[in-house]
Amino acid sequence: MTTSEGTRPPPPAASSVALTALADRPAERHRRIAGTFTDRVLGTRDWDAPAPVAGWVARDVVGHLCEWFTGFLEAGGGPALRHGPPVDEDPVRAWQTHADAVQRLLDDPTTAALTLRNPHMGELSVATATDMIYTADVFMHTWDLARATGQDGRLDAGFCGLLLGGMEQMEDVIRSSGQYGPRVAVPDDSDAQTRLLGFIGRDPFWRPGGR
Repeated sequence: MTTSEGTRPPPPAASSVALTALADRPAERHRRIAGTFTDRVLGTRDWDAPAPVAGWVARDVVGHLCEWFTGFLEAGGGPALRHGPPVDEDPVRAWQTHADAVQRLLDDPTTAALTLRNPHMGELSVATATDMIYTADVFMHTWDLARATGQDGRLDAGFCGLLLGGMEQMEDVIRSSGQYGPRVAVPDDSDAQTRLLGFIGRDPFWRPGGR
């Protein structure tokens, strides 16, 4: 498509591109999803508030994301990430340091193209592995932190549907990994976010202190 002058129009702003259309732009998808999680981190007033994951409080949601991906990268032969302060001391700075480190990793073509080796996933580039398992995890845990702290827990509906479709195709593997709890039943006519949350073992109607 061209303009009347015969030149191509500029590409759409990144923020206007659907998350589902960013499969070939893992750095941008992470920037968007981590940015939303950062907003929830900055909006948290009580880090000891109970979270939807049994036994977790709000601080544990941040701690989980900061810890597991660092170990995953190093175990696969990937680069080490810069560490911030302990989450127990300063969850805001811990998250911001971690998120910035992951973003730098993806923004640099050299590190993004490095190969990770994982016994369950085989060989994948850092960018592909990050987008597939880590960025998606940040997306889903955004709801946990938002619900724990009384913030906006709405997730992108299109990306919810995309993740759910992919995860349903490998449900046996996902369940056997122990990373997700038993599926929570939701009404048949539920929206994509509700169905995704139920699939990963969350009660979509959870509230601190009960429904």
